[in-house]
Amino acid sequence: MTSGFLRSVGSVLSGTLVAQLIPIAGTLVVARIFDPAAFGVFSAWLGGVLFLAVVLSCRFETSLAVVPDGQPRRSGVALTLVTIALTSLIAAALVWLAALVKLEALNRLPVALLVSAVPTAALIAVSQTLQNWAAADGRYRHLTFMRIAQAGSIVLLQIGIGMLWPDATGLGVAYLAGTLFGLIVGIVVMPLQVTRSPGLGRQLFAFWRGYRNFPLYSLPADAVNAAAAQLPLLVVAARFGSEAAGLLAMAMRMLGAPMSLLAASVLDVFKRHAGKAYRERGECRAEYVHAFKILLVVAVAAAVAIAFGAEPVFAAVFGEMWLGAGTMALWLLPRFAIGFVASPLSYMVYVAGKQHLDLIWQLTLLGMTLATLLLSDSTQWALISYGIGYGGLYLVYILMSYKFSLGGRR
Repeated sequence: MTSGFLRSVGSVLSGTLVAQLIPIAGTLVVARIFDPAAFGVFSAWLGGVLFLAVVLSCRFETSLAVVPDGQPRRSGVALTLVTIALTSLIAAALVWLAALVKLEALNRLPVALLVSAVPTAALIAVSQTLQNWAAADGRYRHLTFMRIAQAGSIVLLQIGIGMLWPDATGLGVAYLAGTLFGLIVGIVVMPLQVTRSPGLGRQLFAFWRGYRNFPLYSLPADAVNAAAAQLPLLVVAARFGSEAAGLLAMAMRMLGAPMSLLAASVLDVFKRHAGKAYRERGECRAEYVHAFKILLVVAVAAAVAIAFGAEPVFAAVFGEMWLGAGTMALWLLPRFAIGFVASPLSYMVYVAGKQHLDLIWQLTLLGMTLATLLLSDSTQWALISYGIGYGGLYLVYILMSYKFSLGGRR
């Protein structure tokens, strides 16, 4: 089982490596085209879009790994897409109303970014649904192809459009177009064929009822998590300026991309193996331990490399004006290193049906994030305390998820 798990991880990793290297390499060019202030505005907008994407799907896409193989899972994909369509219409209406009443937060955004927010979020939600479907089915080559197509198109469009439109709006429009292209590729490689049957409304409500824990617990938990993940950018922008937010966005982007490289690959394999084992045996401790060992070894190696090389690498690669991003990367190291281990293993809350405990943890995380960012007087201490607090809560999450993997063996 160990060799099979590692082979599957290797298969996903090879493609994920390319998909992650594309935006990393592209950032080298993007950093020369856009200044930190423009990057900060775009990153704040993207944070809101990613948060909205979580809400639109109601997290039903994360249920696909626990839905039985075959037609039931294909039906689950179709019903998840219907859910996204319905929630997108509601979200578009709410944004329109907010614009009419001239909500201050929205008025700060360029019009093009405001208009494209809901469509971009909907495209992301649909893309995530197709990718979760591919991972649940074990179709790792399809998953890899979709990720490479999306990552490559976004980066190339941001560079191309940036030559003519070097501001936050250009970055946002390019992100929308690149996501759309990636989705089209996904539809081609993962065509959805569902047996027609009457009573779509009945099926939809039955699906919602059968997997109600996902919108009831996973949706608020993941929405809180997305908010907590984006709050540093928003708070830093509001308290310390868009330039500081841009440096932070670059630090988080460059830490998140390589650190999530193997984590995403392990998660794609872990969710299928753990879900299958839990259905068959009522526990998945062995699968959990295999994943944990892989993640821990890489996390330690990456943390050492970042600790000694972050500042000189940022200055040498991106230019002296991005040196501060390297310093911020050091402050955030506990958050990313421990989170690298905890995030893939957190899928245990879905496998074991413990979403209510996940919600409690996420609310605690949100409170910690707000406290550390708002109570500190400087950017340095705000981010240092935020990174340590985040890392500590991730350690708690690892202990929780391990207990979940034991199932009835506890």
